[in-house]
Amino acid sequence: MQGTLGKKRTILGFLLPATIIYFAFVVVSIIWAGYYSFFDWRGVGEMNFVGFKNYITLLTEDPVFWLTVKNTIVYMIINVIIQVFGGLLLAIFLTRITKFRSFLQTMYYVPVVISSVAFCQIFIKLFSVTPAGVVNSVLSIFSSSFLEMEWISNADISLYVAAFVEGYKYVGLYMVISYAALIAVPKELSEAAIIDGANLFQEYLYVRIPYIKGVIVANCILVVTGSLRSFDISFLLTQGGPGNASELMSTYMYKQAFSSLEYGYGSAIAIAIVIICLAIGFGFRRITEGKEE
Repeated sequence: MQGTLGKKRTILGFLLPATIIYFAFVVVSIIWAGYYSFFDWRGVGEMNFVGFKNYITLLTEDPVFWLTVKNTIVYMIINVIIQVFGGLLLAIFLTRITKFRSFLQTMYYVPVVISSVAFCQIFIKLFSVTPAGVVNSVLSIFSSSFLEMEWISNADISLYVAAFVEGYKYVGLYMVISYAALIAVPKELSEAAIIDGANLFQEYLYVRIPYIKGVIVANCILVVTGSLRSFDISFLLTQGGPGNASELMSTYMYKQAFSSLEYGYGSAIAIAIVIICLAIGFGFRRITEGKEE
């Protein structure tokens, strides 16, 4: 009994600091944002109570907000494909090679540790039109029209470019997680599959990948929630433009609160982001739990 109590105290001792920090910086911030969302306030001066007016405006009179919701969902789907499944493919590749494995792991992971500002500046130069960046210069080999191809300032593809850049930045993180899970699969399972006549593709499809299904689901949840509140890459690369073509919920909230000084309305958008993140996150979890059962 004493040993069990001691273990609980030890666990509590490790959890308590993180819990306090989480409540102080996340939960309290959400509560304050919810409070401010009921006011018409410019960040300074008098606060005028308006009740649910900000939410009514948000839901019924602001088409830009619904555009940002659609953009964010598209952004999320692209990031799930690149980060989770791209990372899984890279991890499978790493399990099949023996030479230069450590070097490739390091190279894949390097974008994760580069600051977002520096990372976006690199891609701005790569996608540059005047002078022609590396991307346009290489593509111009196939067609000279690519020399004048706009990537970041093209309203039709700027959202996809921003999503690709964020996906590329963090794919190495999920590659490491997937690789660690794959090498932990018991060798007996693979050997049994090979004895039963499974080829390499079938071994991964029916044995290894199903075994790490829990890890894949956890990665999806992390990417989904992260993409829904993503800010830095999109803002630094496109600033939501041109127009609102690549505007996300988070960048729109920032502009309303700190650029337009509509702090109450920006807080209402922040609460909407929290609700949408929770709804999609829990919904995704329920779906995956149902499939696992």
